[in-house]
Amino acid sequence: MIASLVANVLEALRIGTGFLWTAAWAIIMGLIITSWVQVYVSKERMAQLLGSESISSLAKATGFGAASSGCSFGAAAIAKGLFRKGAHPMNTLAFMFASTNLIVELGLMILILLGWEFLVAELLGGLILILVMGIIIHFTLPEEMFERARDELNARDSEGGIEMDPTCGMEGSEEFTLVTDGGDTLEFCSQGCMETYEQKLAGQGGWRTELTSWGGWYKLGNQYRKEWSMLYKDVIAGFLISGFVIVFVPQSVWNTLFLKGSSTFVSAENAVMGVAIAVISFVGSIGNVPFAVALWSGGVSFAGVIAFVYADLITIPVLNVYRKYYGWRVMLYIFGVFFVTMAFTGFLMEELFDLFGIVPNLAGGKTATEQTYFELNYTFVLNIIAFALSGFLYYVYRKGLGAPSQIRDPVCGMRVEPNGISVTHDDETFYFCSETCKRAFEREPETYRSRSWEGLPSEPTHEDHGHDHR
Repeated sequence: MIASLVANVLEALRIGTGFLWTAAWAIIMGLIITSWVQVYVSKERMAQLLGSESISSLAKATGFGAASSGCSFGAAAIAKGLFRKGAHPMNTLAFMFASTNLIVELGLMILILLGWEFLVAELLGGLILILVMGIIIHFTLPEEMFERARDELNARDSEGGIEMDPTCGMEGSEEFTLVTDGGDTLEFCSQGCMETYEQKLAGQGGWRTELTSWGGWYKLGNQYRKEWSMLYKDVIAGFLISGFVIVFVPQSVWNTLFLKGSSTFVSAENAVMGVAIAVISFVGSIGNVPFAVALWSGGVSFAGVIAFVYADLITIPVLNVYRKYYGWRVMLYIFGVFFVTMAFTGFLMEELFDLFGIVPNLAGGKTATEQTYFELNYTFVLNIIAFALSGFLYYVYRKGLGAPSQIRDPVCGMRVEPNGISVTHDDETFYFCSETCKRAFEREPETYRSRSWEGLPSEPTHEDHGHDHR
């Protein structure tokens, strides 16, 4: 009995880690691309652009969301900031869905673990879902309830002294503050977000220019670190849970919950049940993809699986976040709109794919227990490349945080050594991470020499050497 249990646990771990190994390069590459977009795509005017109820605003919300990917909780926090500043509820919900479902890393994972059919259903279905959601909200939105929730949210945050981090939209902290040239005090959730904001102010043009400087790479490394800090728990939990579900959940459970057959009613029931399972799964963001693989391995229909993937924004923990932000009534409305649109779109995707004869055939491949995950193949090579890139970004991030001399490049804020590129201006020596930053300083020396990076000097003093002021 004990030997059998141990064998099953080991098999569950083998499958879970095997899934993670298979998708690791896709997650890393996706997060690198996401980090690049986050750093170089400006979102300052986002809330103003999402204030009206229109197809144009809905499309902008979808685009902004796809370019602002994150975990379910991060998406909810950013959406709260947008809503608080005036974004329409329809655009707020569209932003949340796009930022967790129409993103690079999720698409790559779905392609690798589930196949191209699921990827098409995720992307096409995601756009249809947002459109259907917009129609439902247009005809059902309780505007007074949402305006009241917005007023209460602003009042509560003001009374509590809560400020939103202008970098990520999360709740700011008095520990990390910055006074702008206009005298406004900004609060950030972390040192990393504050540095990102400072460096954006000091940015020198487009991404091509940024990528020639260590400061530009530091921004990318810092954002990449933040993306991982939001997602790693969901990723690890999703993969490990999927292994245990495949091994320990009997087939009879899936047969009971999900009806079998090829009728329209069966497809609809599977889609509804897929969303319901997602609500109680407690697995959000990209972590629900390996769980979806477990459902697919258990014989759940295409409609049920794709509806489950859509539904990471209405898991119980995320619903509780909505309740804290907006109150019970708004939370229930959001839940109802998301549940209906996610289940309907899952059902629609199966009917549409069946019409064109492209519903994937589960019986055509190996089961999760039959697969060999750790082999010397293209996955191994891609993972090595991805891990190397990840290590490089971490190195750049650490380099930016802790050069022993603690000297700051006055242009981009990168910490640099006192033996690199330098310029002397008015008898003061300034050091730079790259020729790009040096040229920027030479064009406008007075602009940059007065900039204070956390009070650190641009020229080293005796006390600075060998000490970490962080």
